[in-house]
Amino acid sequence: MLTSALDLSNLGTTVGSTTAVNSNNASDPQASQDRFLKLLVAQINNQDPLNPMDNAQMTTQMAQINTVSGIQELNATLKGMAEQSAALGSLQGAALIGRQALVEGDALAFDGSTGKGAFNLAADAGSVEVDVMGSTGQVLDTIKLGAKGAGQHSFSWDAGSIDPATVSRFVVRSVSTGGEAVANTALSPQRIDSVSFANGAISLQLANGRAVAYDQARGFM
Repeated sequence: MLTSALDLSNLGTTVGSTTAVNSNNASDPQASQDRFLKLLVAQINNQDPLNPMDNAQMTTQMAQINTVSGIQELNATLKGMAEQSAALGSLQGAALIGRQALVEGDALAFDGSTGKGAFNLAADAGSVEVDVMGSTGQVLDTIKLGAKGAGQHSFSWDAGSIDPATVSRFVVRSVSTGGEAVANTALSPQRIDSVSFANGAISLQLANGRAVAYDQARGFM
């Protein structure tokens, strides 16, 4: 039987339909090329001698199979990169267990009698003070930190004879050199007890019972 030029425009469909027979071959670029060559040889053997396939037709068909194979190889490469990224994320997440994440909050983290906290300034401040508040609302102590630039800062406080159990929170007061208030965000260090992974996202389980997404942490200590 005589044939005309081989049409590869539906090669992707042909490959997909072969999946029902052999899913591995359907997604294998080498298998696609083998099928193409077999079809090409069959076409050459059965072509019309009076109307043979010219070089332009063969070049076009070769370009088609190279495009299909290239897309399949690209997909395989991207899949491998995604798997490597997920594995790397798992390792990084596991390394965070036992460390402290800085999350929005006004609770001090105590190590013995030393309390630690942090804050973020929206602009440069000429003066920054931190009030340590008691459980009944009284100011237990004031930490004077002086001038601080815009950005994130941490501090520590020695409770001395004050029982950490009586400390409820801290309040940051920041003003510019002109005496105007500077916006700030209190950050609380919280120990990371465990890390979970779901749909490529990392979730941090904190010691205070909160679960936060990885990108909600402002930093790690």
